[in-house]
Amino acid sequence: MSESSTSDGSTAQRGLKFNALKAHVLEHKIDVALLCIRVLTIIFTLGYIFPIFGNPYNAYYKALLSNAATSALRLHQRLGRVQFTATFLRELVKEDSCHYLFYSLIFLYVAPITLVLIPILLFAILHAASYSLTLLDSLGQNAWWGARLLISIVEFQSRNILRLAAFTEIMLM
Repeated sequence: MSESSTSDGSTAQRGLKFNALKAHVLEHKIDVALLCIRVLTIIFTLGYIFPIFGNPYNAYYKALLSNAATSALRLHQRLGRVQFTATFLRELVKEDSCHYLFYSLIFLYVAPITLVLIPILLFAILHAASYSLTLLDSLGQNAWWGARLLISIVEFQSRNILRLAAFTEIMLM
């Protein structure tokens, strides 16, 4: 009898952790959408580099479009409602997300260049790892230690990742 009550308690506790994750997802819908789009960016970029599942050119343009969607959603999140004023335009141009939106749109209309996808991939990995850690924290402290290890490696190398992205952007100019 005591074994069944212990087992019920552990499943109830595990259920509470998934309920906490569900509550977090429902509360932060835009952040979860950004995570999903960034994961798609990673998948499409890898699909271009390793053309196993179809046309690599389609994957290239999908990676750029998903990055543009991420940048547009991030702009909406940071600036809110669009206004046709000089102040809003100044704030818009100051945002990194605006620059990456233009970056994606510019390279969307030229022939595929592999170097273009490197900063997109690196930023998607960096931000997806960061938010995945938040989701794992809502699940519980010991949830998926393997994923936590990979995320900690990405966060430990974040300075090198940012340097490589900046170097690649400089080389493209």
